[in-house]
Amino acid sequence: MSTEPRVLAGRYRVDELIGHGGMAKVYRGYDLTLGRAVAIKILDPELARDTAFRTRFRLEAQSASRMSHPSIVRVFDAGDEADAPGSGTVTPYIVMELIHGTLLKDIISSGPVPVDDAVRYVDGILEALDYSHRAGVVHRDIKPGNVMVTEKGQVKVMDFGIARAVSDSSSTVAETTQIIGTAAYFSPEQAKGEPVDARADLYSTGVVLYELLTGRQPFRGESPVAVAYQHVSETPLPPSEVNEDSPGALDPIVLRALAKDPYQRYPDAAHFRAALDAAVEGRAPSRKEIGALTSELYGPSPKQAQETARSLRQLSADTTMTRTQSGPPVAWIWAGVALLAVLLTSVLFWVVSISTPDTPSDARVVPNVVDMSSERAQNALGELDLTAKLVLESSSEIAEGNVIRTDPKAGVAVAEGDEITVYVSSGKETVVVPTLVGLSLAQAKDALGAAGLQLGTVIQRNDKSLQADTVMEASEKADAEVAPDTVINLVVASGRVTLTDLTGWTVDAATRQLEQIGLAAQPTELTDCPATDPATVVSMSAAPGDVAIGSTVELRFCAAPAQ
Repeated sequence: MSTEPRVLAGRYRVDELIGHGGMAKVYRGYDLTLGRAVAIKILDPELARDTAFRTRFRLEAQSASRMSHPSIVRVFDAGDEADAPGSGTVTPYIVMELIHGTLLKDIISSGPVPVDDAVRYVDGILEALDYSHRAGVVHRDIKPGNVMVTEKGQVKVMDFGIARAVSDSSSTVAETTQIIGTAAYFSPEQAKGEPVDARADLYSTGVVLYELLTGRQPFRGESPVAVAYQHVSETPLPPSEVNEDSPGALDPIVLRALAKDPYQRYPDAAHFRAALDAAVEGRAPSRKEIGALTSELYGPSPKQAQETARSLRQLSADTTMTRTQSGPPVAWIWAGVALLAVLLTSVLFWVVSISTPDTPSDARVVPNVVDMSSERAQNALGELDLTAKLVLESSSEIAEGNVIRTDPKAGVAVAEGDEITVYVSSGKETVVVPTLVGLSLAQAKDALGAAGLQLGTVIQRNDKSLQADTVMEASEKADAEVAPDTVINLVVASGRVTLTDLTGWTVDAATRQLEQIGLAAQPTELTDCPATDPATVVSMSAAPGDVAIGSTVELRFCAAPAQ
């Protein structure tokens, strides 16, 4: 007796099971509307009963669906399906791109991977992270189990945006209902429960690179807690010491990625990729520099420190050594002490005598008026028959109206009636932030330099209505008063827009979509496949991702006449 296949949302047919984990099962599926194969992840019924979890799961899936990159497994759709009419319970699901390939963890399971393949796999992971980090999404659970290598050798990173929404008690560490990573791969800040940013993903990628080169993880233990402790406190061995076939040129790359302090790691995925490229091209540090880097990132070797301390204790406790020379005579010791005392007394007398010269009876000593109000300082000088000359000077340390310093300085003897220059604080020096929004990046740099300000981070953001490098936002508002050399961060237009996968759309709908995002459509007929009604896009001339504004995209559709 055959049963009808399950259909979600009246659109997605659920076929055979192709994978499962602690939180969900993944099925091969078929999109009946667009006519394409998909992967459908259906949440475990136990987790689906938690309303808060379902809400978090849906929001994270929506965040992941906005990313479109060849190295990231696309999330097409997400929703909730009622288990039965009137039951009141629903099961969340996510519809994803169906990938044919091998999990990276299965590739690693057979031992170290050839260096060229290891670098290529990690480069693909970093390419995906570079895109996701610029989109504001931190993966938080980079590991070989979340990376797929397709049949053509392309790297695909999975589970973007949902790593924080699921729980696997066997291999992860959780904080309330939010996962902060997988024990073998997470960063020290995740182990300590601290806030994380994109550099946590770079640390996890460093662990993956280490495992690819050596066939094992840098830290292993009997429990996740033991592994977490090692991530925080232990120094990893360089990969070349674990696997002699691993090139030493990659050791500093791995060690920097595994730095305990996030600020000592690569600042972003692009710098990590550049370092890998440099190592492959033979521009990596020497072995001596590697040792210096290890000391800088991890401190002195704990093992070496223990051995040194043990040797010192043994040496101090050794009573078998005999003296080969008699000690100095006691008389000579006392003579030396007496001579030293005489010398110290003479020096002290000389210092006191030169520091207290004779002062004329009509001389005045400039008083210490620093940090006094200018009025009190003038009164103090007037009482000594000295004249005060006030000079205004900006200061970030002394309050406005108070004295910064005097010339001559306090303690100097001057004649009665002499003029004392008193420098009074006019407050902190400020400059006005110029109008930056609407300028080109080059114009904004010139405006900041002319105003005495510094250009900080420049972030690119897609906007179809603005030319490339046009300033969209600044970290300080125009006409605001700030301290000189203040760093101003800018958001500029990238000159690009995000092209989504339009395969399966009708040509008319795809054309309208391209026009809405600032691209030009060029419908192109294919005569080697039968025509459909309506005409449907079967391929595009540009891959999904960021493309230049105004680009022309071919929308290829079948137009062969019926036989």
